[in-house]
Amino acid sequence: MAKYVVALDQGTTSTRCMIFNRGGETVANHQLEHEQICPRAGWVEHDAMEVWKRTKDVIHAATEKAGLIARDIAAIGITNQRETTVVWDKKTGQPYCNAIVWQDTRTDKICNQLSENGGQDRFRPKTGLPLATYFSGPKIKWMLDNVPGLREAAERGDALFGNMDTWVIWKLTGGPGPEAAHVTDVTNASRTLLMNLETLDWDDEILAELGIPRSMLPQIRPSSDPEFYGLTRSGGPFGGEIPVCGDLGDQQAATVGQTCFEVGEAKNTYGTGCFLLLNTGNEIVHSKHGLVTTVCYQLGKEKPVYALEGSIAIAGALVQWLRDRMRLINTSADVENLAKMVEDNGGIYFVPAFSGLFAPYWRSEARGLIIGMTRFITRGHIARATLESTAFQTREVVDAMQADSGVTLSTLKVDGGMTANELLMQIQADILGVPVIRPKVSESTALGAAYAAGLAVGYWKNIDDLKKNWAVDKTWQPSEDDTLRTKNYHMWKKAVSRTFDWLED
Repeated sequence: MAKYVVALDQGTTSTRCMIFNRGGETVANHQLEHEQICPRAGWVEHDAMEVWKRTKDVIHAATEKAGLIARDIAAIGITNQRETTVVWDKKTGQPYCNAIVWQDTRTDKICNQLSENGGQDRFRPKTGLPLATYFSGPKIKWMLDNVPGLREAAERGDALFGNMDTWVIWKLTGGPGPEAAHVTDVTNASRTLLMNLETLDWDDEILAELGIPRSMLPQIRPSSDPEFYGLTRSGGPFGGEIPVCGDLGDQQAATVGQTCFEVGEAKNTYGTGCFLLLNTGNEIVHSKHGLVTTVCYQLGKEKPVYALEGSIAIAGALVQWLRDRMRLINTSADVENLAKMVEDNGGIYFVPAFSGLFAPYWRSEARGLIIGMTRFITRGHIARATLESTAFQTREVVDAMQADSGVTLSTLKVDGGMTANELLMQIQADILGVPVIRPKVSESTALGAAYAAGLAVGYWKNIDDLKKNWAVDKTWQPSEDDTLRTKNYHMWKKAVSRTFDWLED
């Protein structure tokens, strides 16, 4: 009997293979970064072939560390950076161009043109999403309009679209080849601006409006599918046939990994961006305060579960920017020690609107700023303001979520790489005024993908088995000093307002 479940976590900056046992414990893992390609201001791309190479490399490394072969693995789950858009030739398996990353803002004119007839929320009743550069649909349209020969290939049926989950599954199951599975799950499909939340199918009226051939799009399947999306090929990186049967967008995967299965339960993931999801059950709740409505997960033939989501574009990416672009730190972990050198932010605020502002503003014309600078400011203050920016953005989303749902947050479950930064977690508790709780397995995204796959093959019987695995690692209590959540939060909101309307065209 197979002993383990594998999760492939294809993220914005890296790809990871994690192997889990029945207790939800990590047996082995391996992670590799890939290049962030920024050909011009506002453009962010990935080389999908490089991502696939990294995927194969991490599979080989993780399985070798654990000493596993194909028959030891019960199932494979995929989780991925959402909205990042790949279009490739189904005959050759070669992408027509670099993948357009979710942070990319080149589709702002397309979104503005679509907004002229019906406003930014014209598709929200069907999709739960505003018109924004964030989502996949406008990125597909941009590719069709700008990549030579692509529209003709799409109309011939030769071009396939997918977010990164679709790309990885297609390659794992033999693409290019007759057995390759061109599929996605309901959570990823709900991030394209093309899927109807009620029917869980592509919406023909929106496809016509964007000029996207339906033949490009993958089949939409449950997040945990007992019928399997496909099997890995014997000549592939796993060296044998294994069911690929779990698929969740990264933030929904983290929600499953945190076992937020009850209505009103919420989690926040601190990664490249920052994403807060609130389980709303089988009810589609449309936001009036700048959040998006999304599919949270669908297990087999059960009804889909929906969520309200607050999406923040830049969180860990700001630390990476300090490291790679500004050379202010040598490693991402250095930011915590640097920030500890000062007692507060020294009066400066860092609004990282590098890709515009996402929730709750949805202002694509906004751009980042550091405000409040004086000669007193040091590197430590900039590091501190960097961490505070993530916590302040989360507070804005929490406020919007409470206004939409009427649910008052009593605690916040957190996960993701940035939760290793204990100063940030304390700052977050202070700004929210509620305890912040980190689970023992902080990489909840990969664990959620493993859970989805394991449920599909009976490795775990039901969600009660998953709940038994969840355990607290550490809790941060809010400080009695309310300066961060009152005076400083007021100044943060003032700083955010200064980023509006920066781009005039």
